[in-house]
Amino acid sequence: MFSTPDEAIFSGKNNDNLELLLAWAGTTVAYAIVQAGAANLLSGIFVQALAISGVVCGLGFVFHELAHRIVARHYGAQAHFVADKRWLGMSILIAFAGFFIAAPGAVWHRGRLTLQQGGLIALAGPVTNLVLAVLFIFLLPVLVLANQREDWVVSLCVTGVRLNAWLGLFNMIPAGPFDGAKVLAWNKVVFGVTVAVAFVLTFVIPSNLAAIWGALLGLFGN
Repeated sequence: MFSTPDEAIFSGKNNDNLELLLAWAGTTVAYAIVQAGAANLLSGIFVQALAISGVVCGLGFVFHELAHRIVARHYGAQAHFVADKRWLGMSILIAFAGFFIAAPGAVWHRGRLTLQQGGLIALAGPVTNLVLAVLFIFLLPVLVLANQREDWVVSLCVTGVRLNAWLGLFNMIPAGPFDGAKVLAWNKVVFGVTVAVAFVLTFVIPSNLAAIWGALLGLFGN
């Protein structure tokens, strides 16, 4: 998330909903291409990947940016999301090579903010992703107990955990325009705890998802 003095963004001409829709669509297509593989674009594999990506990217990216905007406006700042159309196009092209780049755009804000307020605005996005990752961990056992046992259900939950955990960790990079730089400048303890949680959700939990879901199934089944 970035801050800018550009008057065009705050003139009232920017349509946040349209910008978010563009970002959601672009990231959905790019992630689906990577997941399905460029050779499967005309198959049912891509259709399923597109549907799953639509849900996961919609939640992961859109909610991340909405969280920034909501907290910024809560503190009285002007805040608008602007899609980065150039990078969205590039991310789709790069996806054909098997790589996913998350650069949908950013929330631009301006106003009189304290260091703490700026840190909380930045923190809102990654925390939203980490919460979503945890929710996806609990979602699969619930769906299975509701007799939703299709392969796409598993894929949806696995993708939801991995993508959101990775987004939470990636955005906590403590440098440049990343959210982590603002969080670290505000509170080192909050930064450390958030990175630790994101690290566990990104690298530890995915390799143990089967055991975790099995335990949750046993718990919910009692």
